[in-house]
Amino acid sequence: MKLELKNSREYFITAKREFKAVAIDRTTIVACFDFAWCMVFGEGHHRKHRSGGKQERNKGELFANTFQGKLAEFVTYRELLKRGFTDVKKPDTGIYGKGIWDDADLECRGKRINIKSAAFFSNLLLLEAKDWNKKGEYIPNLANGTNQHYDFFLLVRSKPDIKKLLKRHLFFYANELDFDQLKEIILGEKWTFDFAGVCTQETIRHIIREDYLLPQNSLLNGKIKMDAANYYIQCGDLKEFDFLSGELKKL
Repeated sequence: MKLELKNSREYFITAKREFKAVAIDRTTIVACFDFAWCMVFGEGHHRKHRSGGKQERNKGELFANTFQGKLAEFVTYRELLKRGFTDVKKPDTGIYGKGIWDDADLECRGKRINIKSAAFFSNLLLLEAKDWNKKGEYIPNLANGTNQHYDFFLLVRSKPDIKKLLKRHLFFYANELDFDQLKEIILGEKWTFDFAGVCTQETIRHIIREDYLLPQNSLLNGKIKMDAANYYIQCGDLKEFDFLSGELKKL
């Protein structure tokens, strides 16, 4: 289902999914914090701009994005282990320099899972339009000579909203952060997650073909300005996590 369009540039969500909180253990939080810190403030590298975006991201925002993304990978990994998938590949925590990245978030029974992360109130799975071709293939991987095919796409939401949390402590727009102070803030929160939904690569091809697109500078829900153009799927149109588990068990 496409977003409701008003006034030529305002898009509104119509198919939502309620956030159902599941607790995240402290060990996972620490692992994701340490990874994000090393990627942003250590030897790692992240792009300052989104694909097709104009806004330059400072290190506070890069940390928030990295922490949230790795959190999504780890909770998915642990859920698949819990469901008996002993061959699931552990999330990559390697610290890469410029031009090098892990080309799949998770692999299980030979299938590649692209994991997207968002705050608990989000209701869209978003793909930056300039990163994907008409076949639903990830263009940076094509250019890098690595695998470009993903079998499943999963959206994981987390609470609290890491961006709002860092803004409250005046860290989000900063380029210099104190390690101990930031870690104390992160570990002082009760972190939860849910699986907002999953789809196959065929669904991704469909939304690209049918132009499910939030244009650059459009307004989501009449107020959130899109820094870059994104393909989207509403959470209410995604399948439950059990669908992913069921498809993997068939293999």
